[in-house]
Amino acid sequence: MNFEGFPVAALDFYDDLEMDNTRSFWESHKETYANAVQAPMRALIEALADEFGAAKIFRPYRDVRFSKDKVPYKTHQGAFVAVAPETGYYVEISARGVRTGGGCYWFSPDRLAAFRAAIDHDRLGPELEKLLKKVTRQGYELGGDKLKTKPRGFEADHPRIDLLRHKSLTLGRSLGFEPIIHGPELVEQVRADWQAISPVTKWIAKNAQA
Repeated sequence: MNFEGFPVAALDFYDDLEMDNTRSFWESHKETYANAVQAPMRALIEALADEFGAAKIFRPYRDVRFSKDKVPYKTHQGAFVAVAPETGYYVEISARGVRTGGGCYWFSPDRLAAFRAAIDHDRLGPELEKLLKKVTRQGYELGGDKLKTKPRGFEADHPRIDLLRHKSLTLGRSLGFEPIIHGPELVEQVRADWQAISPVTKWIAKNAQA
């Protein structure tokens, strides 16, 4: 199947799901999900596999076993290409349109220690700063969970203290409802976004090893 864009029905589906996140709604709209969301997402990531590798399409069901929020279905559809543990490239569609991203969404304790050691390094730390400066100037948003205080073992006046506070580090941007999301041109836009984020993602994969 060639990717032809996400239909408007995909956005409408998630708009409605946010209002009625129930099994009865899901059961009566399963065909819309399959045709307007799941099939186009599969076609999109298959079109990108030649350069980035195979992607995982996340299940639409939430794991509510240990959550107070018992809403059964995710209100977005994501896909992820892994290049290292919890590190890679991401794309999703939701009621807010399409979003692209990359980086590391969670560090194990050992990898977090290696990540911070690399940031502290005289050469590797400034190298990451330079990569982040370039990609954020291109319009990508730096995100990730952060400590409110300094991490243990580092001084508050460390020149890269803000980076050291990160417990995860991501980059991304929203394409929103731009017309491109409804056409085949979205493939090359996602490719361009992932290519722009790639130097940071590869830096993390190389330097944050347990």
